[in-house]
Amino acid sequence: MEKKRVRLTVAYDGTAYHGWQLQENGITIESELNRCLTQLLGEPIQVIGASRTDAGVHALGNIAVFDTAARMPAEKISYALNQRLPEDIRIQRSEEVPRDWHPRHVKSRKTYEYRIYRGAFSMPTRRLYTYFTYHELDVEAMDRAARYLEGEHDFKSFCQTGAQVESTVRHIYSIELCEQGAELVLRICGSGFLYNMVRIIVGTLLEVGRGRRSPEDMEAVLAACDRRAAGPTAPAQGLTLMKYEFLEER
Repeated sequence: MEKKRVRLTVAYDGTAYHGWQLQENGITIESELNRCLTQLLGEPIQVIGASRTDAGVHALGNIAVFDTAARMPAEKISYALNQRLPEDIRIQRSEEVPRDWHPRHVKSRKTYEYRIYRGAFSMPTRRLYTYFTYHELDVEAMDRAARYLEGEHDFKSFCQTGAQVESTVRHIYSIELCEQGAELVLRICGSGFLYNMVRIIVGTLLEVGRGRRSPEDMEAVLAACDRRAAGPTAPAQGLTLMKYEFLEER
């Protein structure tokens, strides 16, 4: 029987997982999808993910595809699969796409949010989904610094050392900072992101917010093309992959 390709929109709480990608020493989002799809469809299934989120990172709209000869309609797979998956992983949509469609080979726009909880003390119910700081933050200075990162730049300074990529040039469409009560939300939209890029951007902007750097320093950080020029990598739990927007379909 001829196979079809199915695209999944996947939401998950990444707290209990060793990231998206298969690991020898831990359970991952990818391994759970493979296990449950194989059980459901009665054939070996290996998904291809769009974004390999790190351990502790969450998602509302990551994307995965797989091929199957099963007769079950693509749009019904989400309902059946959600009956088998752990409660912290849920398929939001399943749909058939062309056999050659690949989530990393089409032009797309990706949006992440990083949440920072500000207060004298941390909030236990937010500990898995925000980064806590008791420091006063100059949000206006952070916003001015963020403007330097918009557009197309070489983001080598904001890429974890040792990452294997053909190019460190990326295009950031927008960076927005929004105060929601005690939380400061950084929303970043771009064509693609390097390994730990968003978390390094957040860590560097936090240094600006704490007065350890000036907004204008961001220009020199970009120009350095050196990971040591940027700030620390912010913790994973504050980061959520919000959505993918595919700008072209093949």
